[in-house]
Amino acid sequence: MDAGTHEKLPRNAGSLLGGAVALFWVSLLALYLELLLIRWIGTEIRIFAYLQNTILIVCFLGLGLGLFSADREINRARPIMALAILAAILAWSPTHRALSRISELLGGIGGVNIWIGQQAESSIPQLAAGAAAGLFLTLLIMVLIIEMLVPIGRLLGRLLKEHPRPIAAYSINVAGSLFGIWLFVLLSALSKPPLIWFIAVVLLSLPLLRGSTRKRGLLMWSGLLLLAAWFGGRTSGTTLRVVWSPYQKLSISSVSVPRAGQPAADYVVQVNNVGYHTLIDLSSERVTEAVHAFDPDLVGHSAYDLPYLLHPSPESVLIVGSGGGNDVAGALRHGVDQITAVEIDPVIVEFGRRYHPEKPYTSSSVTTIINDARSFFSTSEDRYDVIIFGALDSHTTPSLTNARLDHYVYTVQSFERACQLLAEDGIVVVLFDSKWEFVTDRLAVVLRRVFGERPLVRYVPPSPYAWGAVMLVAGDLTSVRERIEGQTQLGRLMREWERDYPVPIRYLTEPTMDDWPYLYLEGREVPILFVLLAGLLVLLLAYARAELDVPATVLPTRWHRTHWHFFFLGAAFLLLEVQNISKASVTLGNTWTVNAVIISGVLLMVLLANAIAARWPGIDLRWVYGALLASVLGLFFLDIAQFADLPYGWRAVSVGGLTTLPMVFSGIVFVRSFALVDRRDLALGANLIGALFGALLQSASFVLGIKALLLFVAAFYVLAAMSRSSEGAGLTLADGGRSNRAVSNG
Repeated sequence: MDAGTHEKLPRNAGSLLGGAVALFWVSLLALYLELLLIRWIGTEIRIFAYLQNTILIVCFLGLGLGLFSADREINRARPIMALAILAAILAWSPTHRALSRISELLGGIGGVNIWIGQQAESSIPQLAAGAAAGLFLTLLIMVLIIEMLVPIGRLLGRLLKEHPRPIAAYSINVAGSLFGIWLFVLLSALSKPPLIWFIAVVLLSLPLLRGSTRKRGLLMWSGLLLLAAWFGGRTSGTTLRVVWSPYQKLSISSVSVPRAGQPAADYVVQVNNVGYHTLIDLSSERVTEAVHAFDPDLVGHSAYDLPYLLHPSPESVLIVGSGGGNDVAGALRHGVDQITAVEIDPVIVEFGRRYHPEKPYTSSSVTTIINDARSFFSTSEDRYDVIIFGALDSHTTPSLTNARLDHYVYTVQSFERACQLLAEDGIVVVLFDSKWEFVTDRLAVVLRRVFGERPLVRYVPPSPYAWGAVMLVAGDLTSVRERIEGQTQLGRLMREWERDYPVPIRYLTEPTMDDWPYLYLEGREVPILFVLLAGLLVLLLAYARAELDVPATVLPTRWHRTHWHFFFLGAAFLLLEVQNISKASVTLGNTWTVNAVIISGVLLMVLLANAIAARWPGIDLRWVYGALLASVLGLFFLDIAQFADLPYGWRAVSVGGLTTLPMVFSGIVFVRSFALVDRRDLALGANLIGALFGALLQSASFVLGIKALLLFVAAFYVLAAMSRSSEGAGLTLADGGRSNRAVSNG
């Protein structure tokens, strides 16, 4: 791939903008582009929203390869060119459909349960052929990402190497990354579409392109990028609106004639290009007028009505995952006076307010709360007659973390807290469109463990009233059974559903816990697809060696002790950051604001560590390592959930402070080491490759559990301490006297 601008950078790379400013600018661009790619590709090609770390790992690899080849020539058009090509492919319907099929092709491998995939009856040769095609298309996307990030990594490495003050240079790099995060967070919070994201990329890239002799080519690729983004963002047909919320791509379409077997809905909401839920008018007036569309036997007995028929007199109801308002409308139809509707995505609620025919969110009986369900559980002091989990399934991940939005909603600890919010005769109703028996079995196991008895389980089949869903009921089941037997129509439907749509519950599946929240994994094993994707990294490395002139020093077989020192620091840091987000999500919520604040807190702790290292250059690292290991092991044994009862402000300070404390000590270790090396580009490159390894290990946490990864963090820091060296080819450490001067002058 060549855009005709394969030029050597001036000897002083910082002359393009001025050294410090250029370093800050490149760091900002690198982090911003990384977040953009994670979210954008995971939205348009849905399997990457499930394969949580794939894009992140490729971004780390691209930047790491660039840092290891910082002395090579830089094609300054390459990032925008590769991004423009990918945007054009995803903007054109035929090629977009082809890439979208990756989800279907790889979904047949097994171990990664997504909502679209090859049918179970596919033969083994068909599955193998589909997997090979899916992996090939995935490799093409990975190559384009590498093409984007290697030149940026080279420029970053050159600027770091040329800066005379190592600690200051690293601090500028961290500060730029921090601003890159918040720029993307700001655009996401404002629900800006990809076109605006790409405009920001072009504007951020232009100052770094000063002095180019091929400006016409650069402008051409920038124009193609923006044109493709505009073309891909157009709406057509019955689509009324497309909004990129802080979490996902949402679109709403009107429905003129419902398809057979589908709800007689007025609107359909799609999440990341796949049907998510409907907005349907089930008021008595509508059902009476459209008698031809609605089964009279189900009037008042839809999935949105059942929870209120199972309780003798529900006065207060909590709905988590209230979505567009169907569950809320059901509560209003049954005369519930106090309804608390919790929904994490403000855009979905806005769709409900504007488009839902029954206007449930405008009722004075409804209190709407935009928050994560788990966070709300920890803050609420009210008691509810009925708590409804309203088909709460995110199908996606936030852009700043690899945790699914619903990861901590269906754990034992979450239901224990929900149980505490129940009134004396209250019930919990879980509605879930489960396509796999083990998921339903897991939910039943969790409810039995929390409530001490087997839940009532029924499959509510699809009808003009709603899509089909499994309903699990726990709590005061004696009263529930009395209600079923006391209502002729309800009792008949329950018996028919039990007979015609049996739900096999064996109580054999491992329950989800806060330290193992993987609802969609059948067991503690690494899916084979993750192994295959890891194998693609080897092909990417070969491509980079052949096509991007990456030197052999990037290969671990060529490394020395100091390379491994920074490698282990990077792996431990990535795992520790994941731990921070996971632990904070349990008590503070898995919202985009919490994730952004925690990641920002991590980077601020790094800046604090840099300041400490510069102020006290003679600090004994043995004590720092001791404090680091003590804080990491302390987090392993500390139950963060015990802070859930504190007021939110104190809870945020306590959880944020404790989870980010190890970052201060690890930051001191890193920056002290970083200040002593002559080749800072290679040091940061090894660090990023280590972070890549940490991301791979985090993906393997399906076996280990999230909490157990802290033991690997401690082990990696021990290995980092053991691999500290005063010598090493290509990554030379200075003598002791110069070392202290380098640190104090940082």
